[in-house]
Amino acid sequence: MHTKTLRENAYVSPEDGYHVRIGSKEYFELLFDENKFTELALQLTSADPLRFFDTKPYIQRLQTAQEETQLKDAIRVAHGHMNELKLVIACMDFNFIGGSMGSVVGEKIAKAIDHALEHRIPLLIIAKSGGARMMEAGFSLMQMAKTAAKLLLLAEAKVPYISLLTDPTTGGVSASFAMLGDFNIAEPGALIGFAGPRVIRETIGKDLPKGFQSAEFVLEHGFLDFIVDRRDLKKTLSQLLKMLQTH
Repeated sequence: MHTKTLRENAYVSPEDGYHVRIGSKEYFELLFDENKFTELALQLTSADPLRFFDTKPYIQRLQTAQEETQLKDAIRVAHGHMNELKLVIACMDFNFIGGSMGSVVGEKIAKAIDHALEHRIPLLIIAKSGGARMMEAGFSLMQMAKTAAKLLLLAEAKVPYISLLTDPTTGGVSASFAMLGDFNIAEPGALIGFAGPRVIRETIGKDLPKGFQSAEFVLEHGFLDFIVDRRDLKKTLSQLLKMLQTH
């Protein structure tokens, strides 16, 4: 049984190290000192520019997701202190339509980058997503270029950006901002890739290597800098930021 006490183990099984999927509420509690922070772009919500309809209208899906999660969209952005270090955090929520990236997700990441730039505060983005939000079609795919372009401004200003990839980080998110950090780090066992293993297997008709697209597999093949246990996350991030800020 996985314990539910965040302060004791941050939703990590003490027996096998399994990292239970958590959202922005828990990450903010875990990382911000005394869980104190100021949220940015709090009221942004998605529109339905395409009047998209599959089994139900997109606008209805949004309303249902907002009611069930008490979130406005699939990401929250806030600034505060982590071990007395100033930090901006943008954290995705998988429970909101699979953490999919639509226009609001892209805009809130842009707002996070703007705040980090203006105040020269390091940025941490915590990715947890099934990819681009199909109900917004091209508007969603545009967020890949938008977030990448905004992060270039951050890099040119030499403001640190750390990307934390959690389970899962896939699709357009993995193909854009999630892999553009000064450091790209991940939690143990996280699924990281573009298309999921099942889709790839069905497409190529072959069995995939053991552990394919796990954080450990991705690290071994050179696409991550390191993997960090959630119980050590705050301490490790603080050490990393101190190192970055002295260079």
